[in-house]
Amino acid sequence: MNSIKWRDEELRLRDGTLLKSRIWLPPGEGPWPVLLMRQPYGRAIASTVTYAHPSWWASNGYLVVVQDVRGQGGSEGEFKGFSQEASDTSQTHDWVRSLPECNGLLGTYGFSYQGLTQLIAEEGTSPPDCIIPAMTGLSEQEHWSCEGGAFWWHLGIGWGLQLAAQKAQREKNWAAWHEIRESLESKKYLFNGHELLKKNDPQGMAYKWLNFSSSKNLQWKNFIPLDSWLKKPLLLIGGWWDPHLRGILDIFEKSTKAGGSPKLLIGPATHLQWWEDAQRTQLNFFDSHLKEKTKEIFFPTINLWNLTKNSWELSIQNKTPTWNLRSEGLAAISQFEGSLVPNFDLEADCEVNLVHDPWRPVPAIGGHLSDTPGKANRFNIDSRSDVAVFTTAPMSKEIRIEGIPTLNLETKCDREGFDLFVALSIIPNEIKNTATQLSTGALRITNSDKNRQAAREIRLQPILATFKEGDRLRISISGSGWPAIGINPGQSQYLCEGPSPHCLVTTISLLLLNSKLKFESLISS
Repeated sequence: MNSIKWRDEELRLRDGTLLKSRIWLPPGEGPWPVLLMRQPYGRAIASTVTYAHPSWWASNGYLVVVQDVRGQGGSEGEFKGFSQEASDTSQTHDWVRSLPECNGLLGTYGFSYQGLTQLIAEEGTSPPDCIIPAMTGLSEQEHWSCEGGAFWWHLGIGWGLQLAAQKAQREKNWAAWHEIRESLESKKYLFNGHELLKKNDPQGMAYKWLNFSSSKNLQWKNFIPLDSWLKKPLLLIGGWWDPHLRGILDIFEKSTKAGGSPKLLIGPATHLQWWEDAQRTQLNFFDSHLKEKTKEIFFPTINLWNLTKNSWELSIQNKTPTWNLRSEGLAAISQFEGSLVPNFDLEADCEVNLVHDPWRPVPAIGGHLSDTPGKANRFNIDSRSDVAVFTTAPMSKEIRIEGIPTLNLETKCDREGFDLFVALSIIPNEIKNTATQLSTGALRITNSDKNRQAAREIRLQPILATFKEGDRLRISISGSGWPAIGINPGQSQYLCEGPSPHCLVTTISLLLLNSKLKFESLISS
C-alpha cells in the first residue's frame, strides 16, 4: 500500500458552497470503480474507528472518495444535519462519476451518519450501483434518539457534545472546546451535558431531539429513500449491541417492499467495535457488484451471529415459547422467587411492588444504550431489592430464540411519571453467580394519572441466542437504567435528566395477571 497516493479536491454546489473531499488512488492505471463515503467528522479520519483505512480499499482496486459534508471538516457552509444531505448527495454522485479516474461504477459505504447519507437523495437521482449502509436508520425519533419514549441520555448527549466541540473548533472558540472536552472526560456531561448543548449548539440535532422527546413535539423527521435506490444491491450491517439496529431492520423491510433483494448481516458488534472479518465481507460484496471479472459471491439473505453459540447462522423464523410472569410478591427481594412459567393461567392477580429511589438509581450496564456496551454479567444488579427478577426453570431441551423480546404487563404508580427498564439474560447451567445480559429495553411514562392501572408493552433489543438444556432465561425489571436513559423525576414540570433534588421516590406496582413475555419476528412478514 506504499504506492497509494491521495489528493484533495473541491466540488462547488449549485448554491456556491464548496465541499472538500480526499481521494485515494489505486496503483496502476484506471479508470476504477468508486467507493464513496460522505461524513461529518473529518475526511482524514475516514471512519477508521470501525473501517479499514481508505488506502486498503484503494489497494484492492477502488478509487476511494471521502467527503466532508456541508459545514464540517474542510467544507464550507452551515452544518444543519440530515436535512441538508439529499441535495448534496445527489450533486456529489454526479461529480464523482465525472472524475476522470472513475469508470462509471459507484458503491457507497459508511456507518451511522455516513449510513444515512447513502440513502437519501433528490427525486430522479441515479442510484449507486451498490450500497452498504451500516448501523443507521431513517426515523429521528425511533432510530436516532429515543427508546420507548426515553431519550438516549449517555449516547445522545455525548454525540451532541462531539458535534458541538467540532463547531467550537471551526469558530476558534477554544474556551467552549475545552469546557466540552473536560465535561466528557470527567463524565460531568451526564449531569451538565444538556446545559452545554443549550449553550454551545442550541440548533444542533441532539439538543433539538432532547427537547422534542420531553415536549411530545410532532416535528420529528422521517427520511424516505427513493425506491430506485432500495432496489439496488444492498448489504445492511447491524450489531446486536448497536442502538440503530431497529433502523437497519426497518430499511431491510422498506427495501423488500420496494422490490429489492437486500442482504442483512447482524454481528457481535457495538456501535464502535465490530467483528474480525467485517471488512472482508464488505469488500467481497463490492467486488461482486463493481468488478466485471469477479465471480459473484453468495450472500445469505439474513445472516445472524448467535450470541450464545458464538457462530453465524441463517435466520429461521421458528416459533418461540411464551412465558408468563409469576410471583407471590417477593420478586424484588429474592432473586429466584419470581418465575417465568410457560402458558401459566393465574387464578388471581399477583402484584410486585418496586420502589425506585433516584438517590441510588439502578445502573444500566452492557447492552446497546449504556456507556459500557456489549455483554455483561448483571448478577449483582439483580440482587438489588429495587430490581424485580423473574426466571424460568432449567430448560428441559435446547431452545433457539430469534426475534424481538416483547414484555406485556399491567402497572400502576404513585407518581405521574415513571420508567420501566427491562433486561433479558441467560443463566448458564452450572455456572454460579452469572446472569449474562443479552438484551435491554426501556419504556417511559409521563403525564399519567396516579395509581391508574394500564397495560404496558416494552420492546427489547432483538436477539438470537440458543439456550441449552439446563440453562435458564431471566427477565429483570427496574425503575431506572442510568445513564442509558435519564432519571424520570415523577413530576411533569421537570426534565428527565441526571439525579436531582426534583426526582421523587416512586413506587411501581407490577400487576402480573395478564403478563406475557413473547418474541416477535425480526422482520415483519
